[in-house]
Amino acid sequence: MSTVEQALRRLELTIVRRLDGMLQGAHQGLLPGPGSDTGDSRVYVPGEDDVRRMDWAVTARTTVPHVRDLIADRELETWALADLSPSMDFGTADMEKRDLVVAAVGAVGFLAGRIGDRFGAYVLHERHLHRIPARTGRPALYGLLHSLADTPRAAPSPDAPTLAEAIGILDRARRRRGMRVIASDFIGPEPILDPAHEHPWERPLRRLAARHQVLAVEVIDPRELELPDVGTVTLADPETGQTSQIHLSPKVRAAYAEAAARQRHAIKTALRRCGVAHLVLRTDRDWVYDVAQFVLRQRRMAHALRRRPTSGAKP
Repeated sequence: MSTVEQALRRLELTIVRRLDGMLQGAHQGLLPGPGSDTGDSRVYVPGEDDVRRMDWAVTARTTVPHVRDLIADRELETWALADLSPSMDFGTADMEKRDLVVAAVGAVGFLAGRIGDRFGAYVLHERHLHRIPARTGRPALYGLLHSLADTPRAAPSPDAPTLAEAIGILDRARRRRGMRVIASDFIGPEPILDPAHEHPWERPLRRLAARHQVLAVEVIDPRELELPDVGTVTLADPETGQTSQIHLSPKVRAAYAEAAARQRHAIKTALRRCGVAHLVLRTDRDWVYDVAQFVLRQRRMAHALRRRPTSGAKP
């Protein structure tokens, strides 16, 4: 048995034993949320209901604002966008960022397969965006994960598609409603530190979230948040290949930590503006535990929203 095959089998056992057992329930999808099939109309609740689900026909007949509920799909088509650009070939803890991308895609794939969803992926690598067709079944998922794990390290390329372009292609190519997962560090060529500034990938991500349930998996390495006290080091930009020699003085390290925190806050704010679920995975943490806790929090929030009064009932 090859090393990759052994790693994938360990990944499946980890998910089945530790993650799947924690997430069992009556819900039909991986994450709680609306489906795509229309259901009954009900009175609109300001501050709770999405105005995009307004049922204008019933509203016009009754002169009272109504929204149309959505029924969870019994069979979804799940697609993942795996960012394997040069910036993901980095890691200073238990694994590299690219390994965490494969693990996150595998977790979603194994859980989606256990409820009968078709699962496919787009892989952002060097100058191409590779498409792996959506299929059902364990062999197909193993083949997809093999392709991700066997992808060579990306070389710097000035013509490489951006994350914004990849999200736009994912949105235009797959019209069937379902779940979309984007695993990336969401860092562009130009760092954005101001939360009010729009990231290049925000607009296509908002369009994607308008039609699908979207999960953004942000992958982080601890050295991207703070630098160690090791004196003079040579740093390389994985996207361009350029190198710089820098002395990591306390002042430099403090300024870097502040800028990194502002950058991550800007990414978090942008993802919230897009209306997508946001999961943070770190290479120095137990990613299975973080995924499980994230899904459980999402389900508790969805359950709390369903328990709220919806038609002027007294609390």
